Amino acid sequence: MKILFIADPMADFKTYKDTTYAMMREMARRGWKLFHTLASQLSVQQKCVVASASEFSFTDARNEHDHDWFNPLPSQQCLLNHFDAVIMRTDPPFDMQYLYATQLLTLAAKQGAHVYNSGQAMRDLNEKLAILDFPEFTAPTLVTTHAADVRAFLNEYEDIIIKPLDGMGGMGIFRLKQNDPNIGSIMEMLMRLDSRTIMAQRYIPEIVHGDKRILIIGGRVVPYALARIPQKGETRGNLAAGGQGVAQPLSERDRQIAETLAPELVRRGILLAGLDVIGDYLTEINVTSPTGFQEISKQTDCDVAALFADAVEEAARLHGSPV
Repeated sequence: MKILFIADPMADFKTYKDTTYAMMREMARRGWKLFHTLASQLSVQQKCVVASASEFSFTDARNEHDHDWFNPLPSQQCLLNHFDAVIMRTDPPFDMQYLYATQLLTLAAKQGAHVYNSGQAMRDLNEKLAILDFPEFTAPTLVTTHAADVRAFLNEYEDIIIKPLDGMGGMGIFRLKQNDPNIGSIMEMLMRLDSRTIMAQRYIPEIVHGDKRILIIGGRVVPYALARIPQKGETRGNLAAGGQGVAQPLSERDRQIAETLAPELVRRGILLAGLDVIGDYLTEINVTSPTGFQEISKQTDCDVAALFADAVEEAARLHGSPV
């Protein structure tokens, strides 16, 4: 197997917790050839999508905080359709450069490349708005550009969460109550004077028990969730915001949500998705670079990276050999 990762610079990986690193480790253990490139290194030359990519191998570094964990070879121009799989793992925000990258990946797929997750799927499934396709699993939700709508929503539900549509790691998420003296300032900052669309959701008090990340790989539901429990005094459970990650078996409701969404995500070209569930409610569908592999694997008997590598191998077999 010959795999291309489109990801952030590898020297910046926090290897002790990075999911892309865990994927790479497992694939290297299987003897697969691994290459890395940045989204900015994609281009079209002689009508074909290519990447300036470096093959790399792992070093003998043992310190999990060591940044010298890989040995790159000189970069070379590679046709994307010459890989068994192209794995897109660039973190948000989903800005215009990210959009252009997904469009190039869609072109590459038309030329025979096997891209996971697909460029089309990443464009279609905004990680916040995607939940609106599954209203039976969501708490009361508002999407708007107008502060007056948010105030009316707050008056109705008294305790709400507001967040931008393009954030990650909990950035830009606020909890608002009716007596909050900063409501106006927060909405002005987040909504930029009624020029930026945001999402508001009724506050779900079960967040104190964790914002659960549920992974779906190749249409199969990983049997453990990573409950990201907020620090005392904090609303957000995101690990990037200091939340504590605790792996736990899926509840009956967790499994109902995940197994309902799984076939639809496969149909849309999603090999890996991370559902966010608080209490009994679906709050996000993450498709750009879902995380949680290492935390679940270290706390349970479930090797998530191996499940992902199996899914990549199965997808490559299904789609046939590269040209």
